[in-house]
Amino acid sequence: MTESTAARAADADARGAAQRRIWGWWWFDWASQPYNTLLITFIFGPYVVGVVGDGSRAQAIWGYGIGFAGILLAVLAPLLGAVADRSGKRMVFIWFFSLCYVVGAWGLWFSAPADFNIWYVMLMFCLGLVGMEFATIFTNAMLPDLAPREELGKVSGSGWAWGYVGGLVALILMLTLLAEGSNGTTLIGIDPIFGLDPETREGTRSVGPLTAFWYVVFMIPFFWWVREPRKPDAVGIGTAIRGAWPELKSTLAGLPANRSLFAFLGSSMFYRDALNGVYTFGGIYAAGVLGWSVVQVGIFGILAAATGALFAWLGGKADSRFGPKPVIVFNVVALALTALAIVFVSRDSVFGIAVTPDSSLPDIAFYVLGAIVGAAGGAMQSASRTMMVRQGDTDKMTEGFGLYALSGKATAFLAPLSIGIATDLSGSQQIGILPVTALFMLGLVLLAFVHPEGSSRKEVPA
Repeated sequence: MTESTAARAADADARGAAQRRIWGWWWFDWASQPYNTLLITFIFGPYVVGVVGDGSRAQAIWGYGIGFAGILLAVLAPLLGAVADRSGKRMVFIWFFSLCYVVGAWGLWFSAPADFNIWYVMLMFCLGLVGMEFATIFTNAMLPDLAPREELGKVSGSGWAWGYVGGLVALILMLTLLAEGSNGTTLIGIDPIFGLDPETREGTRSVGPLTAFWYVVFMIPFFWWVREPRKPDAVGIGTAIRGAWPELKSTLAGLPANRSLFAFLGSSMFYRDALNGVYTFGGIYAAGVLGWSVVQVGIFGILAAATGALFAWLGGKADSRFGPKPVIVFNVVALALTALAIVFVSRDSVFGIAVTPDSSLPDIAFYVLGAIVGAAGGAMQSASRTMMVRQGDTDKMTEGFGLYALSGKATAFLAPLSIGIATDLSGSQQIGILPVTALFMLGLVLLAFVHPEGSSRKEVPA
């Protein structure tokens, strides 16, 4: 083999390895998405509403549970992020929180209507949720190592789209083969497979084990292909733990001096929390206000996931062409208006127009709004990942993503907790959704002070 031939072969091997790393990273989105799609929004949340029997009470309990899980995330995320940054051991944390994900999801099987314990259910749900959220923090921090800066928009958008496709496939399997409707059969009119008993809701409750098994199987490519870059100045875990808090204090103290980064972290803190609130309570709202069955909510989820996949992919292309800021602004506006519109859709009226009890107009309106939420949410979140790359210091990118994780979790309790409180005080699920609109608007205001290229490149806000 000539020297040039050997060089070409080596270059091809390097490109192949780089592409496998990207695909492995994408598989995390595919593997973890069912927790959001099946458990939080479209299957298990509405199931809890049905078992509890009171939509407002279920929404309030759900809001308190997820809100307190968010407080735990807000306290631990920055500290663990600092430990991982100093030790170069992100993969160790991903393994640990993957275990939490699997145990928490599997534990939801034990939620039969006859012996339903809401506190046990919320404990298992929150354990899995914490596992999913922390694993996402550490995998997102790997994004800057996957491709050149100008390609990160496409990488992030395609990954987010791939995740939505995974959630969509899992949802279709759940609805067609497992989740029983009010007549005891699945969406395609068959009994739940594996001999699951529809009388005790085993078909619907299998969403927990399915989500856990799905994650275990589809994380294999991630752990097989993704390798964490070696950190030359890495320290041991013990040293990293001892130095995490002083380093975190120093980092936080210096944040206000970086005006654009500071504004972006604050903005994303509000609009991401608002979006999580819409995702978390969309299915519960539809079940409680519109009286939808699990199957109807699932169809709604298929539509939202399909639009989410398409527009996350298109948003990634727009991100690479125009930059992430215009993509984020457009979609935050769309989400704020959609969240406000949801309040005016009920079984009695649609946007102030009275309808008869058997009218399909409320259902159609909610389907359309769900499609918009899926589309705008996918594109906005994908662009936010690449915006963090632009805002962060190129020499301290892992630290930058640690700050991004902190901003995402510092008020992760705000939307669900405010929804829970507003619903509890008003006794109305519709009024209870209103706080998310205010959070979107706060995020939009702060975006005005974010420079598209980061304040380290230009100190004047765009």
